Amino acid sequence: MSNPANLKYTASHEWVKTEADGTVSIGITQHAQELLGDMVFVETPAVGRKLKAKEECAVVESVKAAADVYAPVGGVVTAVNSELDSSPEAINSDPYGAWMFKMKPDNAADVAALMDAKAYQAVVDNEAH
Repeated sequence: MSNPANLKYTASHEWVKTEADGTVSIGITQHAQELLGDMVFVETPAVGRKLKAKEECAVVESVKAAADVYAPVGGVVTAVNSELDSSPEAINSDPYGAWMFKMKPDNAADVAALMDAKAYQAVVDNEAH
C-alpha cells in the first residue's frame, strides 16, 4: 500500500491535501476503504458548517459497515464532493482522488502538525498486529 507523500494523515484514517488557495481537501485513506469494502453511501457535512478538530462530520457506508469521518483540523466547510452522492464507489477506485469535503482551516499550522505518510504507515502497521 502506498500513501502519497504530498498528503497529511490522521490516526482515524483521513487524508488531507493542502490546496493552492489555502483550503484543504479531505478524504479517507486507501487503508480505510479497504477495511470497509464497497462503498454504497457517503454523507458529507454541510457547506458553511464550523468544525472542531476530531469532530465527527461525515459518514461513509459500505456493504460491510458504516464509519464516521472526522475533521482533521478545526475550520469551516467550503465545499462538498456532490459526485459521491451518485458514485460513492469512487472512493474505492481512487481513494486519494475522491475527496469528500474541503475546508478552510482555522490555523494552517494545525495541518502541518498532522502525520506524514511514513508516520501514518506506522499507525497502519501497528493496527495489523
